[in-house]
Amino acid sequence: MTVKSVIKRSDYHDSVTLMLAAREVSRLPGVSDAAVVMATEANKGLLKEAGLLTPEAEAASPNDLVVAVSGEESAIEKALTEAEKLLGKKQVSDTGAEGLRPKTVRSAVSANPAANLAVISVAGRYAADEAWEALHQGLHVLLFSDNVSLTDEIALKRYAVEHGLLMMGPGAGTAILNGTALGFANALPRGPVGIVSAAGTGLQEVSTLLAKQGVGISQGIGTGGRDLKEEVGGLMMLAGLKALQEDPETGVIVLVSKPPAAGVATRVLEQVTRSEKPSVVCFLGQTPGALETTGVLFAHTLEQAAHLAAGYAKTGHWPTQTERKTHPTPAIQPHLQPGQRYLRGLFSGGTLCYEAQVIWRDLLAEPVFSNAPLEEANRLPDSLHSQGHCAVDLGEEEFTVGRPHPMIDNDLRIRRLLQEACDPQTAVIMLDVVLGYGAHPDPAAELAPAIRQARRAAQEGGRELAVIASVTGTEGDPQGLSRQVQALKEAGGIVCSSNAAAARLVAEVVS
Repeated sequence: MTVKSVIKRSDYHDSVTLMLAAREVSRLPGVSDAAVVMATEANKGLLKEAGLLTPEAEAASPNDLVVAVSGEESAIEKALTEAEKLLGKKQVSDTGAEGLRPKTVRSAVSANPAANLAVISVAGRYAADEAWEALHQGLHVLLFSDNVSLTDEIALKRYAVEHGLLMMGPGAGTAILNGTALGFANALPRGPVGIVSAAGTGLQEVSTLLAKQGVGISQGIGTGGRDLKEEVGGLMMLAGLKALQEDPETGVIVLVSKPPAAGVATRVLEQVTRSEKPSVVCFLGQTPGALETTGVLFAHTLEQAAHLAAGYAKTGHWPTQTERKTHPTPAIQPHLQPGQRYLRGLFSGGTLCYEAQVIWRDLLAEPVFSNAPLEEANRLPDSLHSQGHCAVDLGEEEFTVGRPHPMIDNDLRIRRLLQEACDPQTAVIMLDVVLGYGAHPDPAAELAPAIRQARRAAQEGGRELAVIASVTGTEGDPQGLSRQVQALKEAGGIVCSSNAAAARLVAEVVS
């Protein structure tokens, strides 16, 4: 087996282009594996794990593009040439059947004066400038891009608040405004629940769990993950909350975030109590304590937040303690070998990874290590290798710089799934599958065969492996909720009703 690479100095392409090029090259005759990634340290580690790291690639800088191919020597040069062609392809013409395609925010506004919102998804070093241009044009902004400085975020949000605009992001992956899905979002019914969330997959999980209970949403406003830091001050959480309190279509309000800075939490709750609208606050895993206040219900998990809001929306009163019980998890009894002790969570959604850790902290005696841990003491020393109980957020920047997000591309997670399956200490693997607009068009088509392969690899080692999953989505999503669930089940996966339910079942297995 031969491995060769080509280094393209300071060459930038969007992550989807890189993903498509790698897929096409890996399918060529005589090619066993291929990668087209930026030469970040994390990506070099992944290349090494895949047997694709050459000395040239190891010496490349993070601004360089690596094209690496392994396979039959006769096929390698053809594959590298094909990769060059794929990366050099021109994008669709700026003119044609679809008409004018503006190249700047200013020209887009000139072409469509009625536009009032800009969605920005460019490389982080350009994102703040584009956001400023949109705000100066009087547009609300969904800033999908990350790698934007905290200083820029604060300045952008302060300007937006002063001018009555929403500045959602940076790193705002999801919003649903007036029934229109933006970024990663789901096909949802309209209804009385308004959501403001500092977590994209948190917004998706709550809104889809509402939909499964027959309750729709009025608005879903994303703020970006850093909004509730002390430095930012919850500027967009407060702006979104005020907007929902004034919105006649919103009857119940849900706020979602990881635990905020103490002063920010106080300001948010003070604003909550200025309205008589019933509100559910989910500061994931945080016990209310001194934050407890009249007229607000605190939810420990995303699942509980959706259950409380749906109960009020349906009946006009909060669910009783009996009605607040979570759904039971299915009973399973995998035949584990004595050495199979640990859970391995492989997540595409950062908030879903966090929620699972909150649940495991309550249910397990041993710590859960992660590259995005609840406590810094439980940080995983090497994100590429698990130790003990482990939850890996594959959507963290260390994995997504120069790579598509795992909600778009399953390749990285499939590789890690097979790696964990071969570890004799692994008892159970947990996966979150997130559907909706912008996500992979058929994730189960790739994950189901990988689940079969992982379970077969464990069987060949004399072990049984449990694979437990949740699917965040609705029947109206392009991927089809029931079709995805059925495919995962047919592959031997156990599919739970929510991310929280899956986490509880995983805890039962390793307990």
